[in-house]
Amino acid sequence: MKRSLFLKAIICISLLFISILVFAQATRTWVSGVGDDVNPCSRTAPCKTFAGAISKTAVGGEINVLDAGGYGAVTITKSITIDGKGAQASILSSLTNGIIINAPDAVVTIRNLSINGAGTGINGIKIIAAKKIFIEDCTLVNFTQKGIEVNTSNPCTVVLNNVTVHNAEDALAVTNAGGSVIIKDCRFQTVSNAGINLLNGQVTVSHSNISDCKIGVMTALKTTVSLSNSVISNNDTALQAAGTIASAGNNLMVGNKVQGTAMTVFKLQ
Repeated sequence: MKRSLFLKAIICISLLFISILVFAQATRTWVSGVGDDVNPCSRTAPCKTFAGAISKTAVGGEINVLDAGGYGAVTITKSITIDGKGAQASILSSLTNGIIINAPDAVVTIRNLSINGAGTGINGIKIIAAKKIFIEDCTLVNFTQKGIEVNTSNPCTVVLNNVTVHNAEDALAVTNAGGSVIIKDCRFQTVSNAGINLLNGQVTVSHSNISDCKIGVMTALKTTVSLSNSVISNNDTALQAAGTIASAGNNLMVGNKVQGTAMTVFKLQ
């Protein structure tokens, strides 16, 4: 009898603790360089790292940054927005990945961040699973592998807007199931392999610059990169395609040592 009452008490306490944790999740949380991850991540009691804040942020919620600082590598497992607007918000990720996204069916937004691998970081952003990813107004630098890697089991849509990647093996690599990547107003520069390395799926590029790479754009069989209003410049090889590289017009190819594959020209409907 006593044992049964004891077990019931433990179960009740556990359920109460879980309900408190769920209740404690906020739709908006905050981090600060002088915060503490034991805090509730409110504006007046912020956390110190993105990893500390994410467990206290509700699905579909948003993590905001109060002041300049480095907020640590983070793994994202649910729909969420991380926004560093208004502060010099950064992630220093030597010897590791800056951000891992492993959130099937989730919509994730990464905005206004500087992600620095310090020369030993692996990938800036590694996407393992998601429904849709928005990466906006971000800079990713100094990685030994990919600035951004899409390596999902199922196709997902990735939207890049005003993103700079330099000093990596590939600026953008779509290495598995692929899907669709939309690139606008981006700069992929000074990478040891390819600005865009497309092994699966399709990529649409507009108003962007790919320069100082070994290969500007590289496609595998049955993949397509579509370019418009973009500059491919000062690469060892501008284009290398087993798949298709198509031009919708107004692209500038200049200063490349080798042109490589000729683009397919198509007209907008």
